Amino acid sequence: MSTGRSGVPAGVKDWAIAVCVAAALLVTGLSGPNSATNLDLLGYALLAAGGLALAARRRAPVPVLAVTGLCAVGYQAAGFDVPAVAYLFAVYAAVRAGHRTVTVAASVTMLAALPFAALVSGLHNTGEAFAQARGALEIAWLVAAGAAGEALRQAERRAEEAERTREETARRRADEERLHIARELHDSLTHQISIIKVQAEVAVHVARRRGEQVPEALLAIQEAGREATRELRATLQALRDDDTTPPRGLDHVPELVERARSVGLDATLTIEGQRHDVPAAVSRTAYRIVQESLTNIARHAAAATASVQIDVRPDALAIRVDDDGKATPGTAPVPGVGLLGMRERVTALGGRLRAEPRGDGGFTVQAELPVDQTS
Repeated sequence: MSTGRSGVPAGVKDWAIAVCVAAALLVTGLSGPNSATNLDLLGYALLAAGGLALAARRRAPVPVLAVTGLCAVGYQAAGFDVPAVAYLFAVYAAVRAGHRTVTVAASVTMLAALPFAALVSGLHNTGEAFAQARGALEIAWLVAAGAAGEALRQAERRAEEAERTREETARRRADEERLHIARELHDSLTHQISIIKVQAEVAVHVARRRGEQVPEALLAIQEAGREATRELRATLQALRDDDTTPPRGLDHVPELVERARSVGLDATLTIEGQRHDVPAAVSRTAYRIVQESLTNIARHAAAATASVQIDVRPDALAIRVDDDGKATPGTAPVPGVGLLGMRERVTALGGRLRAEPRGDGGFTVQAELPVDQTS
């Protein structure tokens, strides 16, 4: 339930105003001459109903406008000389919600109907009936209520526009900063890493052609250069991503599995549950986990097979990626950038991640992401 600036829930405030208006109308009606006839009882009921209807003016401003107007005409016809206060509140709410044309049409109808309602009551002649209608619904009050509602609506619209402009400005600045960082990384690191990688590969190649033993340190430099190049390329791609392409999610996981098969990995995919019920953030994270897991299998695991299992439950999404690679239970996984990135994504969504060697050989990545259907 939404709250106002005072911290009081909007629904509570609406009901408080509705009860107060209903009480004021009833007190005004009781202060005049009354009896216990059925017509008077109907008038009291209409007075109370007109006030209490205001509790729904935020959710249904046009129906509340109609109900309060009919109640005002009804209790005037029953002989109650009570101002149409509830209708003025309804006019304010309807104009604030943007229903100006409907409000004007309803108000013109009210101005025409109230004199006839006063005549129907039998307590006034024609002149008194029009005077009574004018007292019940003064045009000046009607205009004031409409103007107040319109002014507040315009103010809220300007505030929303200003907030949207601030968000767009912040997003544009973030994009510019991200591209600036990407350019700096490219200019300062890419060239140097490329030189290191090329020099290491040339040295390894020369040593092997001469039939010499290639030093382990040189091989390590060569592999580190290749890995650094891949990681830097992925980082630059992420920094340059300007959100112009659709976000990847569960619907794109089959593409990842098919890509893994194209490089010789016997990969299988099983998805259970309703994918359309998964929030976008969870779907994107699931895609990244599968992507990183299959990438690691192809690069480091020396595996022949891999399986991807995704189970979409009512309260959580479970992901499991297994391979039959060279990992053994006694070896702890090295926390590389990819694994750390997966853990950060899962933790940010309040989920859990396990990445470890399997008991019968190979490696497993298991993640469980909570699915909040209200988000």
